[in-house]
Amino acid sequence: MKSSKRQFLLNAAAISLLCAATTSVQAQTWPQRPIRMVVTFAPGGSSDIVARLIQPGLQEKLGQPVIVENKPGGGSTIGGYEVAKAAPDGYTLLLSNTAPISISPFMLDKPTYDPIKSFTHIAYIGSVPNVFVLHPSVPARTLPELVTWIKGQSKPVNYGSGGVGSIGHIVGELFKQQQGLNMEHVPYRGSGPMHSDLLGGTLQFAVDTLTQNVPYMKDKRLNGLAVTSRARMPLAPDVPTVGEAGFPTLLAENFLGVSAPAGVPQEVIDKVHKAVSEVIMQPSILKRFEEMGIAVDKMSQPEFAAFVDKQVADWGPAVKATGAKLN
Repeated sequence: MKSSKRQFLLNAAAISLLCAATTSVQAQTWPQRPIRMVVTFAPGGSSDIVARLIQPGLQEKLGQPVIVENKPGGGSTIGGYEVAKAAPDGYTLLLSNTAPISISPFMLDKPTYDPIKSFTHIAYIGSVPNVFVLHPSVPARTLPELVTWIKGQSKPVNYGSGGVGSIGHIVGELFKQQQGLNMEHVPYRGSGPMHSDLLGGTLQFAVDTLTQNVPYMKDKRLNGLAVTSRARMPLAPDVPTVGEAGFPTLLAENFLGVSAPAGVPQEVIDKVHKAVSEVIMQPSILKRFEEMGIAVDKMSQPEFAAFVDKQVADWGPAVKATGAKLN
């Protein structure tokens, strides 16, 4: 009996060592096949633009195709869940941002993943603010004037965002709650579909990522009232911050990064972090980010993980306070 038990333990130990050795070898030779990068929004938004912008450089650095896949819906939790449940082998990555990590999980009664425990947050890219943007038919030219205009309407004023669970949604709800406004959220599956209604005038205003709205603001098809950043953006220097407009509690910046399922080997983490960090610092990429209003910053992998921890801790109470739900 003792001999059988000893043999069982020896066999189990051998299998464990074999698995560990196999994982180590796989990590050291990673990648050996194409890599998926999941974007949680529809094509045309800032996350999608960033993923496709860094895609060629990542392919060159990693030596394998990087395939960008858009998985919108569920307030960005559909794509988030797909990555969270994927094998932790480095072949499925997430273009992570504030929505699926810091916001949407707190809008579900039963979250499908944990924004910290379900992921390995690997590389920080940068941050971009949102902007309050209006159709020119709305007479307001400042945030206080928008508040006055909304309060003067006889029916609810519709405002749009890139989707349920986006920063635009939550900032809009905070604005509504704090100012006691009669507003209705109209969610879209990304900024692209939303702009069709906003430019056409069937949607009165939106809270959306600055990047994709600047061209419309420059040609006066939309009016930008305030950006949700701490300082004015070089991309739109004439647009005041929410703090300057008298609404400092609406400060909100959308972070962008690269994450993976929890448990990916350290060798994979190191390779992805190195590749992303090198790609985003290329002069041509930095110039494009500047044009998009994305503030790039360097972070080590542990620093990025700690940054996400703080984001989740800060956003969780704010999201819950709005009462916004995905269910």
